[in-house]
Amino acid sequence: MSDTVRAADIEPPSSGADERRGRARRSRGADRDRLTVPGGLAALSLDAMASVAYGPEAIVLVLAVAGGAGLGLTLPVTLAIAGLLAVLVFSYRQVIAAFPDGGGAYAVAKRHLSVRTSLVAAASLVVDYVLNVAVSVAAGVAALTSAFPVLLPYTVQLCLLVLALITAVNLRGIATSARLFVVPTVIFVGSILTVIVVGLFRDEPATAVQATPASGTVQAVGALLLLKAFANGCAALTGVEAIANAVPSFRAPAVRRAQRAEVALGALLGVMLIGLATLIGRFQIHPVEGVTVLAQLTDATLGHGFGFYLVQLATVVLLALAANTSFGGLPVLAKLLAEDNYLPHVFALRARRQVYRYGVLVLSAVAAVLLVAARGQTNTLVPLFAIGVFVGFTIAQYGMVRHWLTVGGPGWRWKLALNGFGALLTFVAAIVTTVSKLGEGAWLVAVALPLLVLGFERVHHAYRRIGVSLGLGRTPAPPRPGPSVVVVPVGGVSELTRRALAAALSLGDEVVAVHVCHADEPAARARVRAEWEAWHPDVELSLVEAPDRDLGRPFAAHLRERYTGRHMFVVIPEVQPARRWERILRNNRGAVLDHAVRRHTDAVVCRMRFPVPATVPGAGEPAASVAGEPTGAAPGRPTAVG
Repeated sequence: MSDTVRAADIEPPSSGADERRGRARRSRGADRDRLTVPGGLAALSLDAMASVAYGPEAIVLVLAVAGGAGLGLTLPVTLAIAGLLAVLVFSYRQVIAAFPDGGGAYAVAKRHLSVRTSLVAAASLVVDYVLNVAVSVAAGVAALTSAFPVLLPYTVQLCLLVLALITAVNLRGIATSARLFVVPTVIFVGSILTVIVVGLFRDEPATAVQATPASGTVQAVGALLLLKAFANGCAALTGVEAIANAVPSFRAPAVRRAQRAEVALGALLGVMLIGLATLIGRFQIHPVEGVTVLAQLTDATLGHGFGFYLVQLATVVLLALAANTSFGGLPVLAKLLAEDNYLPHVFALRARRQVYRYGVLVLSAVAAVLLVAARGQTNTLVPLFAIGVFVGFTIAQYGMVRHWLTVGGPGWRWKLALNGFGALLTFVAAIVTTVSKLGEGAWLVAVALPLLVLGFERVHHAYRRIGVSLGLGRTPAPPRPGPSVVVVPVGGVSELTRRALAAALSLGDEVVAVHVCHADEPAARARVRAEWEAWHPDVELSLVEAPDRDLGRPFAAHLRERYTGRHMFVVIPEVQPARRWERILRNNRGAVLDHAVRRHTDAVVCRMRFPVPATVPGAGEPAASVAGEPTGAAPGRPTAVG
């Protein structure tokens, strides 16, 4: 008969129906913390949605240098971007089906390209996610301070406050953030669609912006100018990949819901971009100092009334909340990297509500550093933005080309052609964007990507070395007992010492007490020896001299010299005061010993903390050890531990 106690031995067996109902309940509970299609749009697409506030303006700013002829090409350039958007949506819809565990470009490259390429894709996504948080928060706060200039001196503080609020919401779970952000998303999308529909029915603008257009030398329309306008406008495509990166965050069936969310995002974003570009040409909008293109379009369509301020307020809110896309995508990507041993394994730990807490916190911390370094200025951060995402787009598209060549399937040739065309377009956009923004700080991204890849590889190498040392994947030899010793550092004779030695005697056959004494205190050395001999606990006491009043190193050196080749266990006794404030009374020498032993030996350390009652002992009772002070010790004489 086996001595193993099983759950079935103490609980009645459950029927198969009970088990199925239990699994169903657990599944429903987990699904409550996952995303629906509308929730996916609110949690993972705010970056892309908010880009309509600056994507068309980025095109206009470039084409305006060619005068009216250049501005007339706003719609064709936008249509080209919308075509690329359609290619990306279709591609990432296929990525979702082929890689249901998420990861996007990283997962595609890992399977169909090289390991190094997959790490470049991961690094590009990490850079883009971090910058998206910083840019979105800074843009939202900039819009707020524009409306209320009195807040301008507090830009950095406001940025950190907004970031803290978004972080707190995401620590409650991605489903919670989705529920909170659905209403602002609906208001923003409804406002933009209203502007487009009303504007299409207007023969002339409701009001005209009374401002002077930005002046500059008029250039001829050339291929380079069109490419630059196309690359700048492609900033509106950032965030398209976020849904494919976070497929596991959706409710079952996750793949189908994620695909629907991707298509819905592409349709909404395409309609808004094309609609706004059409209105730009219809109302002959040009860059105006201090007024955004979206503000001009809203003014021309709805007039300078309630509708105008509603659109501006919705834009401010969504720009700030667009950072939420990163909080939905990066923790899942970090989890995949951790599972592949390219990031510390803590990033793969999932808390309640399906939250990868460490990914959320690290993303928030890095974004906070960027915001402080840039002093919350959007213009400082924008040149760094959108370069990484184009690298990821290109790798994902090329990886899907290899996917169709390998897997095939119905219609694989035209799918391959679309992905190949998309890879070409995104590669060109990446090159043009990087070159055009190189002098504005884009070189930092070019430096950050290889450094991140190097960091991933170092982490992977460390895990591989640890795995070899632990013999992971191999069956170890049967365990056999070996010679061992339990060492207890003591400060003198006390109840604390007695309890520590009693615990040590239960752990091993040989127990040794060690007292570290100082050369300039011979009386203390003699006193400890006399107390020990008078007590006679049947445990050997070793006196170790510390010539330079260091406690940890002499103790660790004694262990190495005397017990090398044996299993060493070090029991460090410490007191645990009942009141929190009394913890400052401890001398914390246990922490010093712990650090030295772990650093300089291979001993197993156990810090045993013994509680001290809050009540005062009654008359005639021996005084208990306080903060490591042994009974009968001279007042003020510190001990080795406590």
